[in-house]
Amino acid sequence: MTFGLARRDVRPKVPLRHGEGDKHRLTSLEGLAALSLDALSSVAYGPEAIVLVLVAAGTGALTATLPITLVIAALLAVLVVSYGQVIAVHPDGGGAYAVAKKDLGARTSLLAAASLVVDYVLTVAVSLAAGAAALASAFPALSSHLLAVCLIGLVLLTAVNLWGIAESARVLMLPTVLFIVSILGIVVIGLLRSHPAAMVGSAQPVHATEALGVLLILKAFSAGCSALTGVEAIANGVPTFREPRVKRAQRTELMLGALLGLMLVGLAVLIRRDHVAPRGGVTVLAQLTAGSYGTGWAYYATNIVVTLVLLFAANTSFGGLPVLMSLLARDHRLPHLFGLRAERPVYRYGVLALALLSAALLIAVGANTQKLIPLFAIGVFIGFSISQIGLVRHWAVQRPPGWLRRAVVNGTGALLTTLACLVLLTTKFLEGAWVVVVAVPLLMLMFARIQRYYTAVGAELELGKIPPLPLRTAKSLVIVPIGDVSKLAQHALTAALALGDEVVAVAVHADPDKAQALRETWDRWNPGVRLDILDSPHRSLVEPIVEYVQHAGSGGRQIAVLIPEVEPKHRRYEILQNQRGILLATVLRARTDVVVCMLPYRLSL
Repeated sequence: MTFGLARRDVRPKVPLRHGEGDKHRLTSLEGLAALSLDALSSVAYGPEAIVLVLVAAGTGALTATLPITLVIAALLAVLVVSYGQVIAVHPDGGGAYAVAKKDLGARTSLLAAASLVVDYVLTVAVSLAAGAAALASAFPALSSHLLAVCLIGLVLLTAVNLWGIAESARVLMLPTVLFIVSILGIVVIGLLRSHPAAMVGSAQPVHATEALGVLLILKAFSAGCSALTGVEAIANGVPTFREPRVKRAQRTELMLGALLGLMLVGLAVLIRRDHVAPRGGVTVLAQLTAGSYGTGWAYYATNIVVTLVLLFAANTSFGGLPVLMSLLARDHRLPHLFGLRAERPVYRYGVLALALLSAALLIAVGANTQKLIPLFAIGVFIGFSISQIGLVRHWAVQRPPGWLRRAVVNGTGALLTTLACLVLLTTKFLEGAWVVVVAVPLLMLMFARIQRYYTAVGAELELGKIPPLPLRTAKSLVIVPIGDVSKLAQHALTAALALGDEVVAVAVHADPDKAQALRETWDRWNPGVRLDILDSPHRSLVEPIVEYVQHAGSGGRQIAVLIPEVEPKHRRYEILQNQRGILLATVLRARTDVVVCMLPYRLSL
């Protein structure tokens, strides 16, 4: 009888030498591709969000797009400077979470962590949904399969990130460069033209329903601030950079700020100059593309690139959230398995958790971008505000040279991001923002309960204390389940005799003739180990052995069960082996306190 297959340890095929593992980490350009696409791709919906709010006051109100964008660009500059400081102060990553934990206390750090988790999951969902919608605009046949397109993109991104963050960065380098070149080309060529080269989409009547007042401008500002989501991802993913990590991450943050600010302001200038208003069937960015490139091959190529980058923008979360979850696991606020890494520097459990949560969210809303947008920016603005406030406190306490200037910059940023968050929350509450209001406290409660559990476990195990000396008990007993007299049995008994004071072999048979044959074969072999044959009328293997083990250990004796398993050399043969050994081990662990050992016997085929 064969008891199944031994689990195979996952080991690097070639051991890494000192310093060699750094090749799997990010350079500055790779970091821009892997961690910044969320922010960069926001030019596809950030300016449009401003236009959609302002058009409520008529097309004349669209002239306010440029000044609002300039304010957003100024806020972007403040955030870039602030997150450069976050990177220097917290080189282990974590962003707002690390700042809050160090400077603002446990409860605020839970708020920061919960808001970041919500933001990362929404980033994946919004990016994939927006990308699918953009693709469907070019290919209308896909309009009824948006969810399928999103899920396919999610599976591809998950697979790439499970392979490794550096590899995913290299995959994203080309579309990132093409996207930046395309958007900057729209700005430069559009400014050189005296009028748009072409118009796309169908005209829609515009009826003014509001006056261009302070409230509408605040709404447009907060909606346009969705273009700033993703700015914090580089600070959260500092550990994924090559050494010197801090300088590389800061350089990447500066590149992101410069490129994003230039694209946002450039597109806003074109919107104001050409009086770009919403049109049916196309986005504002598509209108600007047609205005610069015309409707030839460059127009279609640019829209395809934008679609791809919107899909890949979800990669920002795959670079940031697993690192954040590993920090939470290290602080005992998430299960410790989220802190485990495979042979490559990848937090695979975090990647899988993000993929599953994003898939569930996409399925829940049917990949509808408009249902996700109201939730999108709130989480990240909570993180922005916490980061700024935390740094103000840090400078006030540490008081390094130039601390007052830094505190003023961070305080200004905190005021602006808090204002934007409050406006978003109040204006979008009934449109779906209430979900964030519910989800964030629930996540905070979960983190706190997990931490409380680990604290209680640590107290019960007396971690950090010197325990009493080990007790010397009676002689130990090693029980070896076997199926027949074979080389597998010889291998198991040899190991058992080296482990315990007394060894007994146990076999289960329902057929008396087979049991008698086994007894006779055992006596001829005479291995010096007692054999107990258990009767099993119902042909059950597990129950008789479990009852035998429970009876053997009833006197308080130390019992170990050594289960031999066959392990084929080639994985394709694994299905040909049974899994009774794993089943027996699982039941023994659940119903007894004995030591359960799995002993592999590796075949040559």
